[in-house]
Amino acid sequence: MATLVLEELNARNIAAANSLSLKQGQERFVAPLSYAMAEPFVNQSTTWPRVVLEDGKVVGFIMGNFDPDATREEFRCCIWRINVAADAQGHGVGRFAVEQLADEARRRGFERVTVIWESGELGPEEFFLRLGFTPIGETEYGEVVGALPL
Repeated sequence: MATLVLEELNARNIAAANSLSLKQGQERFVAPLSYAMAEPFVNQSTTWPRVVLEDGKVVGFIMGNFDPDATREEFRCCIWRINVAADAQGHGVGRFAVEQLADEARRRGFERVTVIWESGELGPEEFFLRLGFTPIGETEYGEVVGALPL
């Protein structure tokens, strides 16, 4: 069984994180990862960017946001982005990343984690539902807002 490790996004792993390839058709559900890479440097106080290493290789990226003062409740404790390399999907990488983010949220005193996803074939909806997220609403653009109680 592979060993999964979470590591803070840094100069040593940022290029590998930015090079993660998705399965064909999944790219329409996420903005380019380079957008997410810039966010922690813009808003260092609330973002939580991490990579997942599988046997020492970067295979995933997750970025959370922990901002109890955010004006929109769904952005107070949320998953901004999660990407898992195509060849690592099905290895538990995404589940591991979400569980690590949930643990961090608990340490910070939050009672739930939210995530926003677009429904569609090859989209992340089934993944989030399997992890226990429940749809609680929609954005103004028709995306699903899901919540995971902690």
